[in-house]
Amino acid sequence: MNLSPLPAVMLEPLVRTALLEDLGRAGDVTTDAIVPADQRGRMVFSARQPGVVAGLDLAALAFRLIDPTIEMEIKQPDGSAIRAGEIIAEVIGSARSLLIAERTALNFLCHLSGIATATHSVVTAVQGHKAKIVCTRKTTPGLRVVEKYAVRAGGGSNHRFGLDDAVLIKDNHIAVAGDIRTAIERARAYAGHMVKIEVEVDTLDQLEIALATGVDAVLLDNMSTDDLRRAVAMVGGRIIAEASGRITPATAPAIAATGVDLISIGWLTHSAPVLDIGLDVLTS
Repeated sequence: MNLSPLPAVMLEPLVRTALLEDLGRAGDVTTDAIVPADQRGRMVFSARQPGVVAGLDLAALAFRLIDPTIEMEIKQPDGSAIRAGEIIAEVIGSARSLLIAERTALNFLCHLSGIATATHSVVTAVQGHKAKIVCTRKTTPGLRVVEKYAVRAGGGSNHRFGLDDAVLIKDNHIAVAGDIRTAIERARAYAGHMVKIEVEVDTLDQLEIALATGVDAVLLDNMSTDDLRRAVAMVGGRIIAEASGRITPATAPAIAATGVDLISIGWLTHSAPVLDIGLDVLTS
């Protein structure tokens, strides 16, 4: 997979904050009490269940910020599909430093690998259809950039990163504006020529108005598969058609079969279970 890494300048504040949260005022009193300062260690990240890897750069940074002399060798890079028991990476250095950074490294790696694994499950479910799986803004505060990276590691794509990316007119915008046509017309008058406009529609009647008024994409929210097929026919390939609303790996294939271009799923980032990964000491 051709997965561009995130710049370290974006990752360091996240990892540094997580380490400071863990170390508190006095550092790792347990490790300092038990492990001699000059003891060396060797540990491996090992998958305890199958999945897709994401977050190794953050794990490596957690070790480097504690001790720049720690060496990390990656066996299975981000985006790799792994089996249970497979070694993902190896770290060598001060045993104290390894233990101090262990939990922060695992927190990032397990969380992001969980997102990548969940994304991959849906991407696999819709293979054979043109629909792309995309995430949403339903992300952990402060972690959006890395969670969206994990979606890409799992084979998905990203929706907008923030409110300034594009205009997305949702149901509450329409309610405040009074009707869907007014909301679209105001957005069109306000937005620059480079800004895309998408509108959320709940019914085919709303879709008809949106198409007549002029938008770049429509978000077909919580529609039945029959209505999605009708909506795709109405759109006729003129603009992007996106399906959304409580979509799972089980329901995604039928939704993809309606011909939509995108399937957006919020739980990929807000509710995906972690991937169980351990960091084990090698004694030999």
